[in-house]
Amino acid sequence: MKQLKTTLAALLATAAMAGAAMAECEVTLKSSDTHPDGYPTVEAVKHMGALAKERSGGRICIEVFHSAQLGEEKDTIEQTKFGVIDLNRVSMGPFNNLVEQTKIVSLPYIFRNVNHMHKVMDGAIGDEILAAFAPHGFVGLAYYDGGSRSFYNSQKPIKSMEDLKGMKVRVMQSDIFVDMMTAMGASATPMPYGEVYSAIQTGVIEGAENNWPSYESSGHFEVAKYYTLDEHLIVPEVLVMSQVSWDRLSPEDQEIVKTAAKDSVPVMRKLWKEREKASEEKIRAAGAEIITEIDKTPFIEAMIPVYEKYVTSPEMRDLVKRIQATR
Repeated sequence: MKQLKTTLAALLATAAMAGAAMAECEVTLKSSDTHPDGYPTVEAVKHMGALAKERSGGRICIEVFHSAQLGEEKDTIEQTKFGVIDLNRVSMGPFNNLVEQTKIVSLPYIFRNVNHMHKVMDGAIGDEILAAFAPHGFVGLAYYDGGSRSFYNSQKPIKSMEDLKGMKVRVMQSDIFVDMMTAMGASATPMPYGEVYSAIQTGVIEGAENNWPSYESSGHFEVAKYYTLDEHLIVPEVLVMSQVSWDRLSPEDQEIVKTAAKDSVPVMRKLWKEREKASEEKIRAAGAEIITEIDKTPFIEAMIPVYEKYVTSPEMRDLVKRIQATR
């Protein structure tokens, strides 16, 4: 009991100190992330906060709520739109039904590799897509890496589309990802990220798809030991700010926040590479079976109807062409 009281006292003291530190700031921005503390995206926003505080002379602070403390991504998007949450690091998928341009960079196999994705998103195309968030109540600030997403499951190695046939696979809550899985012959199951572990464990679904760090940090490798490196998606993640919160800032503070976000990107990418390597090593050491011998051609060809469904306007077709032409 004495030890419990000591622990509680320490926690309360820490919370009080954090609250006091935030109280010194003129502007405190709440930022949401579904990933756990220490994850590259979480640490990148913390770094952004340090830059903003330094450059504002201590006036601007960013309080990062990790581990879906403010809700899963789909819910936090709504809260961000109305200014309840100020900043939000979100996967592109949940934005697909809101910001049309995000569908294009969410298409399977649209990027040849991670370097291609960086080249596209760091240039004029990336700026164009960030600007597309404005009509929907968001200010697009920067892109973070989401790695290469591949399939994992609890049943068997996936080496072909035949192996996927009928398998219940979790996808993000996005129509495009549902259609991707359907085109591959699987049974797509949209589900919040936080529910995946128990769903695989109880047999509600048999698998999911994600990158090395997410596969590891979520513990999914414990219940789904077959990981196929097909790399069907290389989807950048986006850091957005509520337009409501943005409008409360002075032009000077807006510039501080914007540049701090951009300057956090190289830090995030460095941390991401380190985390990918560490996650892969941990997963392999745990005995997961990693499948690398896979012919991607049938998977890519199966995506033709997905592209036809979502790339419907001349503007979107032009965007696809410009992305594919980027070298």
